[in-house]
Amino acid sequence: MKGLSISFCPTGMIPTKEMTPYVPVSVNEIIEDTLKAAELGITMVHIHARDEVTGKPTWKGEIYEAILTGIRKHDKELILCVSTSGRDFPEFEKRSECLQLTGEAKPDMGSLTLSSLNFNKVASMNSPDMITRLALEMRGNGIVPELEAFDAGMLNFAKYLAHKGIIEPPYYANLLLGNIACAQADLLHAGMVVRDLPENTYWGFAGIGNTQLMMNSLAIAAGGGVRVGLEDNIWWEPERKNLTNNYGLLTRIHSIAAANERPIMTPTKMRELLNLKPGNGEYGR
Repeated sequence: MKGLSISFCPTGMIPTKEMTPYVPVSVNEIIEDTLKAAELGITMVHIHARDEVTGKPTWKGEIYEAILTGIRKHDKELILCVSTSGRDFPEFEKRSECLQLTGEAKPDMGSLTLSSLNFNKVASMNSPDMITRLALEMRGNGIVPELEAFDAGMLNFAKYLAHKGIIEPPYYANLLLGNIACAQADLLHAGMVVRDLPENTYWGFAGIGNTQLMMNSLAIAAGGGVRVGLEDNIWWEPERKNLTNNYGLLTRIHSIAAANERPIMTPTKMRELLNLKPGNGEYGR
């Protein structure tokens, strides 16, 4: 595609203020980083909520509500995606609480990790039943799944969900490469996951840690989208000498996109491609 979709992931579940002072943790920090990114140019935001006191990840709907309404007070067209990650919260009720929000707090999209997987120190458990329940909850609430795949087999499960009518096209997939126990950040693995996408899928590459810049650059050259932000990488260079911030990471992506003659896709255009409602008070599908 000519337009470059940018999925901005400012916070995640891992980075802490002790690791980097630049990670946005509080509601206001996440809102401010997102609005600054939107002024520069992004397409969507992958949002993780943090507890206001401890700074630890939280599932609580009221915190997601504060973040989403805070962003939409100033930008009513940006595509907002909430996390249903099971890395810290195994219960369906907790993972799905953010999917119950309505009105100005309603998410356009919700993350849907397509299998269980191991990170370098912890596991993220996603049973077939849990994935199916979350997908059905999203469909019932008019929320589009953001398909998260760390390996080719996960995309086969996406095809299974599509075959069963549990998820509906058009699809959007975040393809995350470079995790220690999953597809690696090289050309062969990247090509395989793109090949195995369900038909009618828009996609973006994310690179874990040191591989973020490489995979983002590959996606820009290959016609895909990118996922970029401190959730996946807190360093400016692979040697890990200098911490970076979200704005710096995004500015670099804009420079690479310009060199490849790929304008940044607007949220409005992506809403059209994914059959999302237009924003400005109408969200989801």
